[in-house]
Amino acid sequence: MAPLAPGTRRPGGRTARTRAAVRDAVLTGLAEHGYPGLSVEYVAERSGVHRTTLYRRWGTLEGLVADALDLAGEDDWTPPDTGSLKGDLRALAHTTADAFTAPAAAAAPTAFIAAAFQSKRAAEALTAFYADRFTRCEDLVARAVARGELDRRTDAGALVRAVTSPLFLRLFITREPLDERLADQAADAALAAALAGVFTPAPLTPGSS
Repeated sequence: MAPLAPGTRRPGGRTARTRAAVRDAVLTGLAEHGYPGLSVEYVAERSGVHRTTLYRRWGTLEGLVADALDLAGEDDWTPPDTGSLKGDLRALAHTTADAFTAPAAAAAPTAFIAAAFQSKRAAEALTAFYADRFTRCEDLVARAVARGELDRRTDAGALVRAVTSPLFLRLFITREPLDERLADQAADAALAAALAGVFTPAPLTPGSS
């Protein structure tokens, strides 16, 4: 549930390879220097793409960051499929926690979130990225419905937000430690809420529209 690290996916074709190289340079720069320390010059030097090409195609630093996050969403990520809703939600929580706590992987996605607080275009791209992730998680809910574990009206996005929100609170607001037990706790709490019908529409009452 996090933007990919540099070099995770290399689409084919010269144009696609150029875009991937630029994206990797942006991610590396964000990880090393943060959004305030990132520059078009750095991206040009790191990617090997001339600065004039970067300005012509992406326009600004904000454009580079937004496109890098767009490309991060063009992967083949799918929600976990463990055979049970509880297992899927716990696996999703662990994956999210690992993406932001594992030393080798955490810098780039963390920097993307920080950039979203300083750049409107980065914020819009981040919103779109997670909207896509929530949409993909509809498969997780569909499988649970097919197994008879969930009401078919369950809002997949709301359920996934309930799993990940406590994790993001610890990661980016309170800066408290996060471990597997707490990831399981977040998943189990979201599961209990889902089974109680919290994420399904309220039944219509007589006279309501």
